[in-house]
Amino acid sequence: LCMDTYSLLYSSSHRTGLLSGFQRLRDQKKMCDVVLEAGGVSFPCHRSLLASSSDYFWALFGETTAERSADSIRLPALTPEGLEAILDFLYSGWLSISSSTLPVVVEAARYLQVEAALSICERFMADGLTADNCCYYANLAEQHFLLNALEAANQTIAKKMSVLLQKSRVVLLGLNFPSLMAVLDADKIPGVKEVDLIRLSLDWLDENGPLPLLKSNLLLSRLRFGLVAPSELSGLCHGNRAMATPLIRSQLTRALEYHHMGSAQPTAQSRQSTLRGSPNHVLLVGGGVSPDWPEQQVLAFDTCSRKFSSPGFALPLRLRNACVCSVGGFLFVIGGEDMKNSDEKSVTVSTSSQVWRYDPRFNHWKQMESMLERRVQFTLCVVEDVIYAIGGRQSHPNSMTYISLAYVEYYDMASGAWRRAAAMPYPLHGHASTVLDKSIYVTGGLPAHQGRIHVSNQDVNREISSECISWDLKPTVWEKRASMSIPRFGHRLATAHGYIYALLGMYEQFCDIERYDPQSNHWTRLKPLANGLFNYGMLTMAGGNLLVFGGRRWSDGQQVTVRNVLEYDTKKDQWREIAQLPRPLTGTECTLLPLPD
Repeated sequence: LCMDTYSLLYSSSHRTGLLSGFQRLRDQKKMCDVVLEAGGVSFPCHRSLLASSSDYFWALFGETTAERSADSIRLPALTPEGLEAILDFLYSGWLSISSSTLPVVVEAARYLQVEAALSICERFMADGLTADNCCYYANLAEQHFLLNALEAANQTIAKKMSVLLQKSRVVLLGLNFPSLMAVLDADKIPGVKEVDLIRLSLDWLDENGPLPLLKSNLLLSRLRFGLVAPSELSGLCHGNRAMATPLIRSQLTRALEYHHMGSAQPTAQSRQSTLRGSPNHVLLVGGGVSPDWPEQQVLAFDTCSRKFSSPGFALPLRLRNACVCSVGGFLFVIGGEDMKNSDEKSVTVSTSSQVWRYDPRFNHWKQMESMLERRVQFTLCVVEDVIYAIGGRQSHPNSMTYISLAYVEYYDMASGAWRRAAAMPYPLHGHASTVLDKSIYVTGGLPAHQGRIHVSNQDVNREISSECISWDLKPTVWEKRASMSIPRFGHRLATAHGYIYALLGMYEQFCDIERYDPQSNHWTRLKPLANGLFNYGMLTMAGGNLLVFGGRRWSDGQQVTVRNVLEYDTKKDQWREIAQLPRPLTGTECTLLPLPD
């Protein structure tokens, strides 16, 4: 018994030919069984093609409708241009649109329920967005419920807001309500001050009002009043009804209270006081070409573009070996050696206890309460928005000797005062520290109680520690952990993926780095750097990779400052160079800080 075999084959040209055939019949006005009329213009068509291509016509030509057998159907809601464009699309698959004809084409496609044509219109709008048409497209997309185009237009408005405020303010005042709300919700509105957004919102309410208080509250509550100076806030509120509602007045009150919180501001952050900017900027604070004469420069490194820029501010003092950190969107620069020119040939160096806080919202430095101790070659750790200053040394005035510190102190931001914490078991400077699971870890350093500032490398090498101690902030004592395999001084610690990494320091004969596992209390040596490096800046990124900026290395018996920016992949145990500094840099300190665009 033989079984027949069958094949199912497809012709891609048949579908195209079918539409071409209908188009020829339409052009020749043959076999047309219905005439559509819009604006006094008639369009002979074929019911079968219309019904198969449009949900509107499918319902219109149903078995129970009066239009089922009508010879002519009037469409007074549509324009001839819009209807013709959609009919051309149904018969050919090609849609002819331009910026000027877009409204009537979208209107016809929406009315006739031709979803494929609407999708093309959305893509046309999203791909052609500019500062000149983004508000126009946003209004059109909102009117016809084109959500993808609306989202893209709103993003473009936020991105181009600085240009629109200068050149197209009248157009902004005609923006639809949902788009303006979406723009004010944006985390990035480059180059625009919050006070300008408040003024725009109030002008929009005047132009489009009066609105129900609920809608004006919804709009104004998206503004960030904490980013506006108190004097400007008072002027904006005066005599404006929309700013006098209970909800907005409460937000204004909280903003004014925030401005008067002083030292507690970093711990009182909310959306109202959060910059509309990118958090992906690494700040390189201080340092210079020479370790003996640091500069007051600050550099910003964009981890996405891998380019450097100036953030528009500099250090208030010339500091060496200061520590930096960021809390609540504020930059803290603490301690170090204050270097001043006493005359043309000499420099005065004094160990500092000063604390400087920079607010990027208002581009303002403020001197805060000083530490209890003067410190240099110490470390900072931040645990749950509390800053801890650990160890260090301080030089005797007019002397080449120093004393090391075992003291630990923390900054109580609520009161604006520094307070004593559990001291380390022994004085230490030149150590490194990091935080893991809310515990502070300290490794290496020089444990001498006192000594001379300038000593030989051999003398220092004999005394450098390899020990590791930790403190979980609860008891008053530090706990001893497994020691590193290498004594280290002036090195760096970093935390990533539940491990602690110890990077190179000064006076090291090898280029080894090592990793500490707190579960097993064990250190493991990892792949070494190709060249020794010290006095560099280092930062742990959110993904766990480490960035190393500049530093010094030995070359032909001399110390050379380098420009390299290195990245260490902690998962793959691999190093690579990802950028070059604008010029050689050593002694810089790094932290992450949101900056205004």
